[in-house]
Order: sequence, then C-alpha cells, then structure tokens
Amino acid sequence: MNQLLPDTTTRALRYLAGLPTRSVAPSPEAMARLAEFDTHLPAGPNHPAETLRLLDEVGSPATTAMAGPRYFGFVTGGALPATLAANWLASTWDQNTALHRAAPATAVIEAVALRWLLDVLQLPPTATGTFVTGATVANLCALAAARHTLLKRAGWDVEADGLFGAPPITVIVGAEIHPSVTKALGVLGLGRNRVVKIPVDNQGRLRSELLPTLCGPTLIIAQAGNVNTGACDPIAAICRHAHAAGAWVHVDGAFGLWAAAAPTLNSIVAGVADADSWATDAHKWLNVPYDCGLAFVRDPLALQAAMAIAAAYLPTEGAQRNPADFTPELSRRARGVEVWAALHSLGRSGIASLIERNCALARRFAAQLSAAGLEILNDVVLNQVLVTFGDAERTTRVIAAIQAEGTCWAGITVWQGRTAMRISVCSWATTEADVDQSVAAILSVNGSL
Repeated sequence: MNQLLPDTTTRALRYLAGLPTRSVAPSPEAMARLAEFDTHLPAGPNHPAETLRLLDEVGSPATTAMAGPRYFGFVTGGALPATLAANWLASTWDQNTALHRAAPATAVIEAVALRWLLDVLQLPPTATGTFVTGATVANLCALAAARHTLLKRAGWDVEADGLFGAPPITVIVGAEIHPSVTKALGVLGLGRNRVVKIPVDNQGRLRSELLPTLCGPTLIIAQAGNVNTGACDPIAAICRHAHAAGAWVHVDGAFGLWAAAAPTLNSIVAGVADADSWATDAHKWLNVPYDCGLAFVRDPLALQAAMAIAAAYLPTEGAQRNPADFTPELSRRARGVEVWAALHSLGRSGIASLIERNCALARRFAAQLSAAGLEILNDVVLNQVLVTFGDAERTTRVIAAIQAEGTCWAGITVWQGRTAMRISVCSWATTEADVDQSVAAILSVNGSL
C-alpha cells in the first residue's frame, strides 16, 4: 500500500493535468490498445503495481475526457476536487452504509448531507431522502413510495399483496417524459404504456390546462429540466390540479431541480416544493463522481414502507436512521460522503455560483453560434443548447466530425422532428475560454464540410 497508493496518486494527477489539452474523445490508437485487456485469466498472481500500470497506460488514454472542461454530452458534470478526494477516502474506509450501528460515521454523514440537500433545493425540511445510483433508481424509489400511498388509501397493501387484483393507478405524464421514468414505471408494474400522455408546448413543457379531471388513485409525473431544452413543467399549476383530487405529484428533476439552489434561476421551478416526491442526480450539477442519484419523499413513512428491510441478523434496533430502510439496496457504498464534501466545500453561495455560471456559459454558446448564422432550436433557460446545421444528414455529419476532431464532445438528439447537436454545460471546470475554443472548433468543422 505504501508504494501503490502514491503511485496511484501520481498517475491520477497526471491524468487530471492532461484533461484541458487532450482530445476529449480517445484516439483510434488508444481504442485499439484496449485489446490488451482481453487476455486469458492469469494463471497466477500479478504484482499490484503491474495491474495499476496496465490500467493507467492502456485504460487512461482510451477514456473519454468526461471529467474535463469541454465535455458537453449527457448532462455530465466533472468531479470537484473535494468530491474526488472524498471518494478516495470513503473507498479506503470501505463501509457498507446500510445500517447505522454497523457504519455510524458514513450513516451520520449521509443524514447530514440529506438535510443540507433539502435546504439547498428548497424542499420541505420534514421530507426524507436516499442515495442511489442515478435518476432511474431515484425515480423508482420515489414512485414506489407513491404506489404505496395511493394504494394504501384505496385499502390495499401492495408490499404484502402485490399488484394482482389491486385497484388501478392512473399515471399521467407529459409527452416529453424521460425514458428513465418509463423504465421505473415498468419495473414497478405500473406499465410503460399504461400512461396518459399530455401534450407539451414547443419547449417540452407539459400543458397543465389539458390535464383531465382526476378520479381514483392518480399519479402525475412532472419534469424539471427537459433533457433537450432544459425547460421545466408548470409544477405549481400541476400540484394545484392534482392535490385538489388527492393525486400524488412526482418531479423528475435529474438536473433541473438544481435551479432551485440558484437565486437567479429558482423561479423556473416555482412550486416544486409543493410536490410529493422528487428525483435528481448529484453526478450531474453537483459535480460528484459517478454514481450518485437522489430520491426525496415528502412523507418519510411512505418511502420507508416501500423500501424497509428486516432480518434476524441485521442490527436495526434503536432510534437511529438506517439508510437501507430507504433504498432498494442493502449492500451499498457511502455515496453521501462525496455529496457532503461537495456541499461543505462549496457552501450555499458556491453551489448557486456553479449553476448560474454554467447557465451563463450555455447562453454564451447559443449567442456565438447564433451570431455565426446557425439556428438555435430552444430557449436557453438553463444549461442546454440545441443547435442545427441544416438538414438531418448535415447535422449528423457535423456532430460526428466534431467528436472526432477532439476539441469538445457534444451529442446528437432529435427535437420535435429536428436533428440537432445537444450541448450540455455542467462542469465546474468549464470556462469562457473553453466555450470560445469549442465554438471555434464547431464553426471550423461546419465550414469544412
């Protein structure tokens, strides 16, 4: 360990130092070397230093520079220095953060982080939360709590008796619902196709005036941050309509929920605290290492009823909060340590500054691309920019070319019938110079085709 960990530090620092200047996409030569991993299982032990060398010398060059300042794909943040360091230390602790009695340090740190998150996201202070892998599982947890409550009100114990013969739950979503939500609905037995889809406007916002009259157990799923445009549903109006009929409102806010933490942007998610549950990611706008999703539920008992576990060998007695009672997992790493580190190192003003700065950089992208004669397809309200280069074929070629050129990385999408480049600005490390350099590369590639 005394030799291996310093070597790891040296290699990691070298990797980080190279991010600003390297190609964001790995080179074909680096990709070809990945074949060196595909060997027979070694017959005997290798020295750990040799294992690390192979990982670094072959693996590092073949990575996409997602932790760097010019990766704009998949709404991915980098890793703040404090969160990377916390990740290393928490991995050294190697705590299974399922039960308070078994892992008191990480259980307490997670509980504090959840309390701070409720504060910074302006959610009800009496709500509860849990750390999971990402927004898909966060949505699943919150929707499981909704399923529990809606069926309990109808006289049905879904955890004990399952869904066979249960009263039906009407699920209402916007037409631009994210597939992670429909996946969660399918896993929960509520059906990917058994949903009522409400039309959206030209930015992807659910048109709340088209919500139907509600009757019986009903779940409405709103969106904070459309994955293409960044637009947010009118959550306050949706909640008023839903709660008048006893319906549950869940907010899928994988990245858009973080607008609540920024004073200049929180009006975009007005009314979000009126919902009954929420899902978001910390590995997006809070810039912690992968993976870290977050689910929050207004009624702590609802989430606990849907997720709690008990067995004779588990030390669950006492009044302390056991993280395993709020998540599908029993064995789980201490994801909350990195979140605590991000919140502690940034503070309230630092979080707001990070989010507001990214949104300003997105507007800078849009302004420069528009000034060059390209069409921006969305209102840039948060950190998402959609730009088209003409027809679908040309836009596709430009995106492939800019990814291969390596200055930056942006993905492809189709927005209301138009093929577009999607630029997502999420990293703490991105600067105005990175935007300007990326725009110059995009325009150069577009001009050369």
